Amino acid sequence: MNAPNCSSAKYFIDFKIFSKPPVSSKKAFSMKPIIVIVGRPNVGKSTLFNRITRSRHAIVDDQPGVTRDRLFADATWDDIPFTVVDTGGFSTDLEDPFSPRIRVQVLQAIEEADVVVWVLDGKGGILPYDTEMAAILRSVPKPLICVANKIDGMGQEDHIYDFYQLGIEQILPVSAEHKYGFNDFMDALVAAFPKREEETLDASAA
Repeated sequence: MNAPNCSSAKYFIDFKIFSKPPVSSKKAFSMKPIIVIVGRPNVGKSTLFNRITRSRHAIVDDQPGVTRDRLFADATWDDIPFTVVDTGGFSTDLEDPFSPRIRVQVLQAIEEADVVVWVLDGKGGILPYDTEMAAILRSVPKPLICVANKIDGMGQEDHIYDFYQLGIEQILPVSAEHKYGFNDFMDALVAAFPKREEETLDASAA
């Protein structure tokens, strides 16, 4: 697949979109780091997925719960290829019959991931679902990139400070829709990737 026309040479994408995950998504994409995007409903996970992949494959809607099955797509930043996984909104809503299945899929995606991207609503503040997700992620021995989404400029960055009570060391202000802070987020993301085999060999030989 040819690279799309875009202003940044950092981008290249190759889509592998599934309404349902492969039998073993970890095995299917084992040659690339796997990045999973998690968070409660309606925080902008799908918008961030679309921004990273320069696509509109993930449905974006103000109505919570639109994304229910995982979506997979390949992308590259700074010549480093990886796979991005979008997940449904994590909740315990007893009125949503899909909620238990979504929770299982989110937890499975976290288990299979190399890096977890946790998206918070920078304008909506902390909700109980965020607190529950924080407790889960603190027990996961994997790199965590925490994003306060919907921060459209420096004047809104003070909205992120309340989120530090969740016990997260660093929170990146980002607007997935308007691209504010996006390049810094992407640089932090690829820096968190596990070392590739050739890099490990080079380090051993040095």
